[in-house]
Amino acid sequence: MTTQRRLALAWAFIVCLLLGHNAWLWLGQRIVPDTDILALLPAGERDPVLQQSFTHMVDSAQQRVVVLVGAPGWNDAVRAADAYAAVLHPHGALLRQDAVGDEAQAGWLAGLQPHATLLLAAADEAALRSRPAGEWTQDALARLYNAFSGPKLGAFRDDPFGLFANWMQERAGETPVRPREGRLFVAGEGRQYVLLTYTLAPSAFSLAAQRELVPLLDRATAAAHGALPAAEVIQAGVVLHAAAAGRQASGEVETIGVGSLLGIVLLTWLTFRSVKPITLVLLAIGIGFLGALSVCWLLFGRIHLLTLVFGASLIGVAQDYGFYFLCHRLGADARLDSPALLRRLLPGLGLTLLAAVIGYLGLALTPFPGLRHMAVFSALGLAFAWLTVVCWFPLLIGPRTLRAGWLVRRVHVAAARWPRLSARPPALATVALLAAIAAVGCARLGTNDDIRSLQSSPAHLVQDQIKLGRLLDAPTPVQYYLVRGASPEQVLQREEALKQRLDPLVAQGELRGVQALSNWVPSARTQARRLAALDTTLLAADGPLAALAQAVGEDDAWAEATRAQLRGRAAPLTPDAFLRTPASEPWRHLWLGEVDGVYASIVALRGMRYAAIPALARAADGIDGVQWVDKVRGISALLGRYRTYMGAVVLGAYVLVFAVLYPRYRGRTWRVLAPTAAASVLTLAVLGLTGQGLQLFHVLALMLLLGVGVDYGIFIQEDADKRDVAPWLAVGLSAASTLLSFGLLALSGTPALHAFGLTMLLGTALVWLAAPCFTITEKERHDTPVAA
Repeated sequence: MTTQRRLALAWAFIVCLLLGHNAWLWLGQRIVPDTDILALLPAGERDPVLQQSFTHMVDSAQQRVVVLVGAPGWNDAVRAADAYAAVLHPHGALLRQDAVGDEAQAGWLAGLQPHATLLLAAADEAALRSRPAGEWTQDALARLYNAFSGPKLGAFRDDPFGLFANWMQERAGETPVRPREGRLFVAGEGRQYVLLTYTLAPSAFSLAAQRELVPLLDRATAAAHGALPAAEVIQAGVVLHAAAAGRQASGEVETIGVGSLLGIVLLTWLTFRSVKPITLVLLAIGIGFLGALSVCWLLFGRIHLLTLVFGASLIGVAQDYGFYFLCHRLGADARLDSPALLRRLLPGLGLTLLAAVIGYLGLALTPFPGLRHMAVFSALGLAFAWLTVVCWFPLLIGPRTLRAGWLVRRVHVAAARWPRLSARPPALATVALLAAIAAVGCARLGTNDDIRSLQSSPAHLVQDQIKLGRLLDAPTPVQYYLVRGASPEQVLQREEALKQRLDPLVAQGELRGVQALSNWVPSARTQARRLAALDTTLLAADGPLAALAQAVGEDDAWAEATRAQLRGRAAPLTPDAFLRTPASEPWRHLWLGEVDGVYASIVALRGMRYAAIPALARAADGIDGVQWVDKVRGISALLGRYRTYMGAVVLGAYVLVFAVLYPRYRGRTWRVLAPTAAASVLTLAVLGLTGQGLQLFHVLALMLLLGVGVDYGIFIQEDADKRDVAPWLAVGLSAASTLLSFGLLALSGTPALHAFGLTMLLGTALVWLAAPCFTITEKERHDTPVAA
């Protein structure tokens, strides 16, 4: 048995294992593509507390679906909302409606009653220090006898001065939502809305949950419109954005993958006039895809949906090795058997794989888990496709298997007429013109690292999210304060110091308020200060409480009993105790607890004006443990830093590839790299001339372009001294296929993939046009032979 047959059998055994593993994965539904867009965000945060705070803010909303059903009149809004809720009610296992109404409010109050005396509104706490005792007595009498004197929670004796009621009213001011007839109500922009909040049971990024939920919400919306055609339904939730991204990515997998395959099939037929080469090329691509899928699943335990989108574009690259062998088999002497031909081509094939893997693994140097998965997936896919060509193609393609097709004749004509780089005036003028275009374009090239430019959610979802946030006065999850301390008490004290700094900005209208756990749980120091103030004022033996008893005809025993009751409702309140109460449910995301040896919390901002961001950032200055977090600017700045860093990596990769190629090509090495380098510069110039800002994903594409473009340079230079048309044909087929795959990727609705694909589209086309221009002259054929 020959060595080639042993390789073929060994590879057949490995492929059988791959097929079995993929069958186990797919038939057992163990592969559920991840649609979490956060997987594409930087994960290499050096500050675990900061990373946890952002995750906490996002996770708090991840499983929520918030719906506003509105109409000009309240009764119409209720009718439409009831029709909407009726559709969802039977599906409580998927989407559970949050409790509202009198029972929920009673649960809130019950959990806070033991601490009610220590919960004071800011105005009441200030009044304890300055207000005359007689005014407190008069206000208490007004509350007792006047039905319009303010909210009353429980019996008069529980809260004679209305302190707890005032505090609850202050807390209610943190949201415009109010209870009304057993429902939640908010008004704005000329309409009245019923607020419906739901909690999603499965993960918002579960494809199965998305497929079930989105049609259900569509039916609920249709029911609301059926009950009231003029009803307005506003829906928001992470699951809606994830579902839209999933639909878009799934469609792109089909478009890019099928489009690339059809293009490759057509090109192969026009070249070889046979089904067999098409079958073999598809076989190599299929094994590459399945092998990459299996190994990535074993390495990472999951596959991101965008990895599959990017992997679909791998089809346009993995066929290069098959085309290289097939084109040489087509033009080789029939007396040369295929294993011997492979041995002759193996050095060039090995260098093309190495250069391509260097390009792909450049993606793995980024801080983005999603991109690292794409890099490993692509590098593995190329390796499996390459091994398929090396192990199987020589035995499956004989010397007389292939026939030249229509495309081969056209390549012969083009090769004879293609211009070469030389010192002749026309060539020099062309080079000078291209250099001038490159200089002008690169000079106009700006940068755009704003993470918001990568937003790809449908416009109606973004508009609904903005409107709902405006109506509910919801804080932004990407700009907030992170407060740290050695203990929960220190965190609460620092929150209180921060809120004092922010009070002037609230008064100036720069923001409408803050959401913080210290609004609900004062620090122990503040609670002790309040109790001391109450003891010397309202609860004093000769204070307003005694005067109130006389005014209502009660004796000292009544006053003493009331005093004891109020003191009995002054148990110290801690964050842990509060978080166990039903009232804490909307605010639990603000408390991080202990993270990496410190305690931390979040102070969120309501109604923040964008122009106030610099003042808000300065408000944290000088307060120990308080940090202003602007995740949008932070990620944008990180994208900018990595754009610069990856630019340096691209230059370093050129040096590395040059070092890898030099032992074989010696003085011709520059000719292998020059087409790709020139195409990269001209691509940047085109981006500059068209007004596009340079992003990290453009630079990542230039890294990949190096790996792909060097293949073409190697193909051309390997046979430059043989006057063979086979390398021209291989370059043409490979480039055309890559253009198909990455050209379709440029049509992606995902901005990151669009930028990546557009760069590859321009760069690959330019390398294809430029590589033949760098073929060697007659003199160089004799002076610089390729090393064996």
